Amino acid sequence: MHRIDPRLARKIACAAVAVPVLLLAGCTGDSDGDGDDEAQSPSPSKSASVAPVKFKQLPDPCKTLSKGTVEDVVPGAQSEKGKNLASTDTESYGSCLWSGGSGKNNAEYRALTVSLKRYDSGPSLGSGDTQAGRFLKQEAESVVGNKDNKKADQAKVAGIGQEAVSIGYETNKKDQDYRISRTVVRNYNVVVTVDYEGTGFEDAKLPSADELKKKGEKAAREAVAAVK
Repeated sequence: MHRIDPRLARKIACAAVAVPVLLLAGCTGDSDGDGDDEAQSPSPSKSASVAPVKFKQLPDPCKTLSKGTVEDVVPGAQSEKGKNLASTDTESYGSCLWSGGSGKNNAEYRALTVSLKRYDSGPSLGSGDTQAGRFLKQEAESVVGNKDNKKADQAKVAGIGQEAVSIGYETNKKDQDYRISRTVVRNYNVVVTVDYEGTGFEDAKLPSADELKKKGEKAAREAVAAVK
C-alpha cells in the first residue's frame, strides 16, 4: 500500500476548501453587481397633465334667470330677485330660491331652486369635467335612491350642455303632497341643478308632472347659458 506524502495531502485538502470558497465569492460578486443595478432608482416619470377647465368662475345664481322666466315659472314669487342661499365659496358653489303662491288664496304654490357647482382640475382628483360628471350622477341618484320619493321617473334631456337628465317624482312634506322635477345639467366643469316643485293648498290641484318638467328644463337652459 502506497503512503501519501503528508505535504501533498495538505495541498489537496486546501484546494478542496478553496474551490467552493472561490465559487461562492464569484456568485457573491455577481449578486452584488445585480443588486447595484436594481438599487438604481428609475428616472422619475413626468406627472400626467390635467386638462384646464373651461369655466373659472360662477355667476350670481340669482341673476341666472330673467324676470320673464321667473314670472312664468313661479307666478306670485315673493321676490323676483330671489333669495340668495349663502355660500362661503362663491367661486365653487351658489344657490338661489324663488317661491310664491298664485291663484285663489295663493293656494297654487311653486318653488324653484337654481344651484351651481363648479370644479377645478387637479392631479389627484382629475379634470374638472370628470368631477362634474360624477357630481351629476350623484345629484340624480340622491333623488332616485331616496325611499321617501315616490314614482321617480328619470330621463335624458337633449340639447343642454354636454349631458343632462331630469327626474320627476312625488313626495310628502308635513302631510302635504308635492310633485317635483329635478333637472341636472353638466356644462364642461360646471353642474347646474334645478329643483322645481309645486303643491296645492286648500284642495287646489297638484301641478302636472309634464308642466314641472317643461318649466324646470326652461329654467335650466337659461341658467346654463348664464355660466360664461
